[in-house]
Amino acid sequence: MKTLRIVLPAIVLLGLALPLAAAEKADPSWEKLKTLVGEWEGTYEGKSARVSYALVSNGTVLMESMETDDATQMVTLYHPDGTSLLMTHYCAMGNQPRMRSKGFKDGRIDFTYVDATNLKASDADRMTRLVVSFPDASHLVQEWTSMEGPKEIVSRFEFVRKK
Repeated sequence: MKTLRIVLPAIVLLGLALPLAAAEKADPSWEKLKTLVGEWEGTYEGKSARVSYALVSNGTVLMESMETDDATQMVTLYHPDGTSLLMTHYCAMGNQPRMRSKGFKDGRIDFTYVDATNLKASDADRMTRLVVSFPDASHLVQEWTSMEGPKEIVSRFEFVRKK
């Protein structure tokens, strides 16, 4: 009985402490991505581009919707996956690459290729990397890397938050 009086309060305290510990260990890269919510305008390769961000699925997913002047539209979904971030890019090429990041470092989040769905062949054209940089609260830079055959191509997008 004496053991129960000691063990039971310890279990209750542990149960109260676990949510606090989880809250303290929020992934800084996920927290940083959530600051993007809103509308952004920018350029890539001398052309106009727009991107918007919204938290969806009860705040557990960040949805990015990008459009360019040539009517290209793409959607990317970002979400925590254990101790990392996972993203799925619904590409205008018709495939869906998934990429993973292991954190926020030096003002940027670097996503690297995991796999893709709807590829016609294992070496088909696809996005393989995304580096998201945060120069300040009003500016955003995305560097998308694609593989087109054996050639790696980097496209740089620079955005300013709409006021």
